[in-house]
Amino acid sequence: MLVELSIENLGIIESSRLTFDSGFTAFTGETGAGKTMLVEAIGLVVGQRADVSVIRDGAEEARVEARFVTSGPDGDVETILCRVLHREGRSRAYINDRMATVATLAEVGQSLVDIHGQHAHQRLMSASVQRDSLDAFGKVDTSALREAREAVTQIDANLAALGGDEKSRVREIDLLSFQCEEIENAGLSRPDEDQALSREEDELGDVVRHQEALLKVSALLSDDGNAVDLLGQVSRALSPITSMSEIRERVENLLAELNDISHTVRGAAENSEENPERLEEIRLRRQALRDLVRKYGDTIADVMAFGAEARTRLNELLSYSERVQELESSRANALKVLHSRQLEVGRQRRKTAPGLAAAVEKRLRLLALPHATIQVAVGDEGSDPSGEAVSFMLAANPGSAPMPITKVASGGELARVMLALRLVLTTDPATMVFDEVDAGIGGAAAVAVAQALRELGTDHQVFAVTHLAQVAASAHSHIVVSKSVKSGKTYGRATKVLQEDRVGEIARMLSGGIADESALTHAQEILNTLGAPVSRGKKAR
Repeated sequence: MLVELSIENLGIIESSRLTFDSGFTAFTGETGAGKTMLVEAIGLVVGQRADVSVIRDGAEEARVEARFVTSGPDGDVETILCRVLHREGRSRAYINDRMATVATLAEVGQSLVDIHGQHAHQRLMSASVQRDSLDAFGKVDTSALREAREAVTQIDANLAALGGDEKSRVREIDLLSFQCEEIENAGLSRPDEDQALSREEDELGDVVRHQEALLKVSALLSDDGNAVDLLGQVSRALSPITSMSEIRERVENLLAELNDISHTVRGAAENSEENPERLEEIRLRRQALRDLVRKYGDTIADVMAFGAEARTRLNELLSYSERVQELESSRANALKVLHSRQLEVGRQRRKTAPGLAAAVEKRLRLLALPHATIQVAVGDEGSDPSGEAVSFMLAANPGSAPMPITKVASGGELARVMLALRLVLTTDPATMVFDEVDAGIGGAAAVAVAQALRELGTDHQVFAVTHLAQVAASAHSHIVVSKSVKSGKTYGRATKVLQEDRVGEIARMLSGGIADESALTHAQEILNTLGAPVSRGKKAR
């Protein structure tokens, strides 16, 4: 739910910070006071399209920040959304103080808030929302259908990857054949071959210098007066000292190791000889390896991996006919499964549609649309087996033919259809905003709309901009928007009012201006009748 909203320089609102409760909250105030700016603010912060005209005169940017709290498996989760709109048209978005795209902001916002204003971008105008509403009402499981579609899509991708164009396939076979032959003829077996050859090349390139160095090492180890001789002297000196027998043993072990090293080094020196043929062989091999690396990867390991992949792809292309036949057979089976899943989902949707229409229609009769009829049209089984084309059809007046709500519904009618639908579905998102859902109604119809909003507020957080006293009186919380003029500038203000102040505001709504005693009495009666105490509704999710 939305728990806090901060607004700066939006419309006539210079600065305002509001906290909200669960349940149903009414926004009221005189015409032009800025009630719709509250809806506009919520819309901006959840990623709706921005218009620089909403920036307050004299300000360079408008800023809206909202704090949401939702229930999660590990407790409450706080989400802070922010939107900054610059007069030059730039827009910045933040999610939990981290920069984000407006698209990401909208994606997150859509899961938190559902705004029903009198605009063409309302969610109910979307065909996908209408279809999802039908599925939610009928508990239609579309997971098997999605899996079947994904299976066909994957097979189509595999077919496309084979190379369906004959000329392209031949060209790719020629290239891969050359690459595979070149790599395989190189006889690569060790990823570190070049490093080993480099070391051998260094040794062969300076045999004399290496031989001299080895002989010097041997002399240092074994000649009279050097390391081996000195260790022998140490061992003999320790021999009569019984307590140092362990040390003497260690010295003798070291002496044996040095003798072995000396022998090995001397052998290497004696066996070192110039080998120009081997040196040339190494240099040619390293050049060949460098050529392969330049073509196929950064390392020998990369070249070997490329060769393996190229061979696999070449084999696929060479067995094209067999693989195509295999995939087409799989595709035919997948299409059969897909068609079966489509028919199953389509039957569920067509079976569910009349029930949803009847439920919404029943609600509409209580929402000042007594003659409204609703049809939920689902695509024909022949051309649309899964019933993807779902359309809500409305006839608001007797004798009118049902037409898609996107074409015939006014803003107020559309808002009431959505209200009716929400009352029927009562699903997420947790926060819903209605902008003048009660437009053009009064009397008993107004009471019915008020009761509907209050009912919806038991499981959701509901905000409604209203001009009707009955709707305002039914709210769990009440925010009054007012305006004043100071030094030639207009300032908007939003204030949460308590019970005693609500009486005066509702009396103003009843009288259309300054409330007299009769209006105050009537206002108190409405509050008592509708029973809207200051207490909260159930916590919204």
